[in-house]
Parts: sequence; C-alpha cells; structure tokens
Amino acid sequence: MGGRDQIPQPQLLFVFLSVLLTLATTSYGVNVTYDNRALLIDGKRRVLVSGSIHYPRSTPEMWADLIQKSKDGGLDVIETYVFWNAHEPVQNQYNFEGRYDLVKFIKLVGEAGLYAHLRIGPYVCAEWNYGGFPLWLHSIPGIKFRTDNEPFKAEMQRFTAKIVDMMKQEKLYASQGGPIILSQIENEYGNIDSSYGPAAKSYINWAASMAVSLDTGVPWVMCQQADAPDPIINTCNGFYCDQFTPNSKNKPKMWTENWSGWFLSFGGAVPYRPVEDLAFAVARFYQLGGTFQNYYMYHGGTNFGRSTGGPFISTSYDYDAPLDEYGLIRQPKWGHLKDLHKSIKLCEEALVATDPVTSSLGQNLEATVYKTGTGLCSAFLANFGTSDKTVNFNGNSYNLPGWSVSILPDCKNVALNTAKFEDFIRIYLTISDCNPIGQTLFGSSIHPCYASLIASANLDAQMELINSMTVIPSFVHQSLKGDADSADSLSSSWSWIFEPVGISKNDAFMKPGLLEQINTTADKSDYLWYSLSTAIKDNEPLLEDGSQTVLHVESLGHALHAFVNGKLAGSGTGNAGNAKVAVEIPVTLLPGKNTIDLLSLTAGLPNYGAFFDLKGAGITGPVKLKGLENGTTVDLSALQWTYQIGLKGEELGLSSGNSQWVTQPALPTKQPLIWYKVTSNFGWLAIDELSLTKYGIHNIIKPYVMILPVLM
Repeated sequence: MGGRDQIPQPQLLFVFLSVLLTLATTSYGVNVTYDNRALLIDGKRRVLVSGSIHYPRSTPEMWADLIQKSKDGGLDVIETYVFWNAHEPVQNQYNFEGRYDLVKFIKLVGEAGLYAHLRIGPYVCAEWNYGGFPLWLHSIPGIKFRTDNEPFKAEMQRFTAKIVDMMKQEKLYASQGGPIILSQIENEYGNIDSSYGPAAKSYINWAASMAVSLDTGVPWVMCQQADAPDPIINTCNGFYCDQFTPNSKNKPKMWTENWSGWFLSFGGAVPYRPVEDLAFAVARFYQLGGTFQNYYMYHGGTNFGRSTGGPFISTSYDYDAPLDEYGLIRQPKWGHLKDLHKSIKLCEEALVATDPVTSSLGQNLEATVYKTGTGLCSAFLANFGTSDKTVNFNGNSYNLPGWSVSILPDCKNVALNTAKFEDFIRIYLTISDCNPIGQTLFGSSIHPCYASLIASANLDAQMELINSMTVIPSFVHQSLKGDADSADSLSSSWSWIFEPVGISKNDAFMKPGLLEQINTTADKSDYLWYSLSTAIKDNEPLLEDGSQTVLHVESLGHALHAFVNGKLAGSGTGNAGNAKVAVEIPVTLLPGKNTIDLLSLTAGLPNYGAFFDLKGAGITGPVKLKGLENGTTVDLSALQWTYQIGLKGEELGLSSGNSQWVTQPALPTKQPLIWYKVTSNFGWLAIDELSLTKYGIHNIIKPYVMILPVLM
C-alpha cells in the first residue's frame, strides 16, 4: 500500500514540544519607523514618555529598582548615554563589567517591559570627565575632535560600530525583538558647530551616513542639530521645547532632554526646578504636537571615582530628578509627574490620530484641540501668563492658574491641571518678579519666578495623602569635642597617614620649563607635583626684603598648594566660572638652598564647548619670586623642574585599603597633606569640613565637603 511515511507518535510529541519551546523563547522583532506625527511601532503611532538613567552613575544592584520606579511613574522609555572613556580606558582594552555592564542594563530595561533609547554619541557631554572621550584619543597624531578629521572619524566609527555590534549580538534592538527603539549619533553639536567652519557640515553628514550604514533597524536622532540630514531626526534639548519645529515636515516633534533640574557645581547653590514648571513644560510640548519627551534626568545618581567633568562639578549628580541621587522617590515631583503622564495617556488615541488645532482664548491663553471625524476629542487649555484666569471653552468655564495647562481627555472634563496637586500635598506658588532659576543660573529662558512653596497640609495629613512618600532615618549628628589643639575624642574611629611634601616616588622625572598638566598626567591622577631647588646667595637682593618676598604663581587651574622649604606657604583655587588660578604668597627665603614644591590639582576635566579638549590645566606660569621693596624679580619658569604624577598615597592604594594606617590616641591636626580614614558602626558618614576645620583638620588635598562610604 503506497503513502507518506508516518512519524511515530512519541517522536511526533517530542517534535511538537520542541516547536513550542522554540516559540516560547524566541523574541519577534518589531518595525520602528516614524512619520510627521510620531514614532511608529509596528505601524502604530505612539505617544511616549521617557527618562534618562545613566548606568555608571548608579550600581548594578540599584538598576532593577530604578527601572521599576520609572515604570511605576509612567515612563515608557529609558534613555542612556554610552560612556566611551569608561568602556575603553586604554585603546583596544575594554571594560563592560560592574557599573559599566551596558548589556545587563539594557536587558533589565527590556525585562521591565520598557523601551530603550541608546545615545551612543560617542561624545556625550553629560558633565562627565572629558565629555566621555578617552584621554588617549588626544594623543593620536594629527587628530582633531568632532570635525572632518580622518583620525578622529576612524576612532569614532570604530567605537560606535563596536557598541552597535554588541547590541546586535545580544539581540537588543527592537528590530531583533529587543527594547532599543532609538539610537543617537553625536550630541548637541549644533550649539558649537559654527566654530568648526565648513568642516562641521561635512562632519555631520558623514556622522549621519556612518550611523545609518550600521543597519540597526531603528531610527537615529541628532539632538540640537537643525541641519541633521535625512533620515536622521533632529530633536530638541532645553527647559522648554513646545515651540520647537523639526527640520522636515516628515519628522516627528521630539524632545530628548527636558532638564528636570541642573547639575551642581562646587561652591554653587543646589539647583531646583519646581514640579509645577516641569509639568507645565511637558504638557505644553504634548499640547503643541510633541509625541516623545524625555526627562534629563529621571534619576541622576552619583559621579563615582574621578568620572565627574567640569571643572568643579560635584560628585553628586542628583539633578533634582524625580528619583533622587540614591534612587529614592522625590515627592511631590515623582507623584505629580505620574499623574501628568496618566492624563496625557488618556489623550493618546486622539493625539496620534490627527494634527492639533490651536486658537486664542485671550492674552496669554490658548486652547489646542485634537478632534477626529469619528468623535475622538482631547483638548489642552494653557495659561502662559503669571496671573490666574477664567476662560470659556466649548460652553464651559475653566479656571486656569498662572503658568499652567489643563488637560481635558474628552474635551470637557479636566483630568489634571499642571499647577495643582490632586492626589497629595497641594503646593501653591507665590508669583513675583524674581528669577531664581532663570537666565543667571541656567543660561536659558524660564518662567519669571517661583518665589516660594507653601504646603497647605499638616504633617499628619501629608503622610495620609502621600502613602508612597519615602521616609529615611535622621542623620546622627555628633559635634566634635575638645579644644582646637586636640581631637582625642575622634581617635577611636580615625586613622591617618602622612602624605610626603614634594617628590617621593621613584618614577619622578625632570624637564626644563613648566609642563601642561593634562598632557603630562594623561589623567592618571588629579595631582601633579612641580618641584624646584634653587640657591639663594647671601647678597641676593631678594633677601634684603626678608619676609616681603612674594612667590607669584599662575595656573590654568584648577587648584594649587605652594610649599616652601617643606612648609605650606599658601593655596589658591579656581571656580566653576573661571578655573584659572593666580596667587601671590608671602614667603621667607633662606641663604643657600631653598625648595619650592607646587602641588597642582584638577577637579574634573572639561566636558563641553568648542575645542574643549584643547583647554589645559596646571601651572603654566609664570612662576616668579618678587621683592616687593626693591622690585627685584626672578623668573623660575624656564628652570629645570622635577615632576611627579600623583600622590604617594595613590601609589600605595590607600583608598582601597592598606596596612600602613596609623591609629594612636591623638589624631594629628593643623597639618597639611594627611590621609584620613574613619571606621564606624553607621553605614554612611557625612563629614562636615567646617566642623573639622575648627579642630585643625583640613582636607588640603581636596578642599570640599565629602560624603564617604564608611570602611567597616
């Protein structure tokens, strides 16, 4: 009897189960494109809310929680930069472990059911050391950063392709079934491209073409790049992007950086952006046709180690974000934005179905309507003045507080007003003419004033209304006891090691003249010793003035400490506005040999601006001895100087543990260059330098307030 061969029943069952297992473990790709209104995911327009979380600024143990809190807050997308200098600290030697495990981070985003926007750059700015560029890049012969320069383009393409290939190998692009729906090439180049002349245009065209050729299967964007060539989407960064227009009628209106606050500079005020203003900016953006908005930052985190840029940018990158530096929910910002996102999502079907129609309701008053022929209707009523107003819309009366937007998902009922907190503490704004977070602090136009915030509910009511409020234990604050010459009360928990003044390492070297610091240290350390021994004759005119001799030192920054004959003579520091240092320090010279040891410090390498990579640091001179009485001047700049990169304590690995720490009943005070270590039963210790200074304990190496993990 003829017929087809039959598979035995047990074998057939095995084949069936194998097919089911394959189907269960296979991720199917989605098609991500765009049109004039929005990103399209499998052909469906989407209104998306995004937030930035930079994986190296938190720990892997925090990532899943941060991502979940972002999802709970109403986000659809997590956005992150890729940090070249973290991943390739030495050319062709890569690091994707621990805090730099990019693949793990993106996978966690996908596992949470969120999308990812991968901003490869590879220039990132981000207040990150050297803008994310590895310093070895600077040493490649003939290289010029961020312009039509073959050595630079070769390195940029190599690293960008490596990151794309890693993502492809792990099937992390949406086209492969992964979470990545967008990628970014370059970063805010349009802000400074005029400085690079005609080469800027050819560079941008090359960068766009190179990125597209990598075939990720998802769109690419360029932020702040008005001339971004097709098919690259140009996007907006800023405090407000409602008036932004893409450079093509075929591209959607997208906002890649909505600044939730600002970064903190050493010595500066802690930046703060009221949630009412942030919510207003978001609502106005969606009101006027935007469909993708990203908070920069949603969680800022911490600049660990020496990763902070600057100079003089703090180790905290809190950014007044909805999730604070430690990953805790910041109320009322997180909660109010969550309600805002819900309200916007109620309008999504109408927002993506048609174009907005905006009309005036009076001075500084607007209504925008999204209405379809099928009866869908959503509206936004905006008051961009500072006075409360009542408006009539569709036969109904609505109260609009100053600087606010009301969202009406059905064109009738208000789901949310951006100035009102519906589900927890109501905070009312007292509007005046001041501008605490405006042009002076941020360099960008912003609402004329948020003068004060007044909580209307008492503490008990607040806790009832905000059941999600994170409560943290109070800090234990113990004042230092004892007189100014003693710190015995601290000796039970403090240890120390003296740092030698001047040259103490075997790898010191001599060079004539004063060396620029960044090129000399290659960013292996923040510290560079400049040491000189000079002989002063008995009849030297400088000795005639005695104590009236002055040591004059000029430095490109960022701080310096001057020692003469082993003793601290004086110090100087720059600031975030001007990193340069110039000091004139009275010194006492002796007949015979005199040593001058200058310790120069960097406080984060530059990360922004045209040709930022060419900004130097360190003592470039002149260095002079000046007699104030007789006008005698001796220029020491061109003499033979001895150099030491880094401190002895760094070489010994003191920060990671060392057996040479000294613990005795009395803690040495009123002495420079001491490493201190503290042990405690607490998990963390806050060190208030003002209190320490009272007892003569000066952090002369890094003169800033510190938050240290306690060595247990």
